[in-house]
Amino acid sequence: MAVKQNGRLRGRPRGFALDDAVAVGQHLFHEHGYEKVSVAALTEAIGITPPSFYAAFGSKTAFFKEALRRYSNTVVPLDRFLVPGVPAQAALAAMLCAAAHAYAAHPQRRGCLILEHARTAAQDWGVAAARIAGENREKVQAFLTGAGVENPAHLADYVATTMLGLSAAAREGWDEARLLAIAKRAAMALDAPRLREG
Repeated sequence: MAVKQNGRLRGRPRGFALDDAVAVGQHLFHEHGYEKVSVAALTEAIGITPPSFYAAFGSKTAFFKEALRRYSNTVVPLDRFLVPGVPAQAALAAMLCAAAHAYAAHPQRRGCLILEHARTAAQDWGVAAARIAGENREKVQAFLTGAGVENPAHLADYVATTMLGLSAAAREGWDEARLLAIAKRAAMALDAPRLREG
């Protein structure tokens, strides 16, 4: 069983809640950015010692990758929207609106954790973020291909660009109502069967 002192886990006791630890780290990375979050800050926030942190996760970068995966799977989980049989326009519109909400939901954690870190692809942690962003774009394209829309790659790029814009605007301080208005306007262009290469 976990032993707590002052409400914090000490060492790496049996039953150590890895997902809870990753959630704490995810929020710190989102609020401050990868480079400004030290291992000391992570272990302090999680409530474990540095040796326990390294034993559990290997490195700060490996831990960050776990945080990226958790963010991708929980904040705007694509599988919730890209459901076979759901009309493509409706699915993508719902996804964009969910992103607009998520990107502005927390005043200290604005924008997309993945997309904002993917801008620094020269670093290992940026490469990891860019890889997940690419995988998510591929999921959108695969969904569109399965839905039989024309030019699925073109439409997937449109969605990816819209989400990048929403994330950047959120980071600049746009509120949820403003982001949702943009998401809904963008969704009006998602008449997928008639979309053509320009």
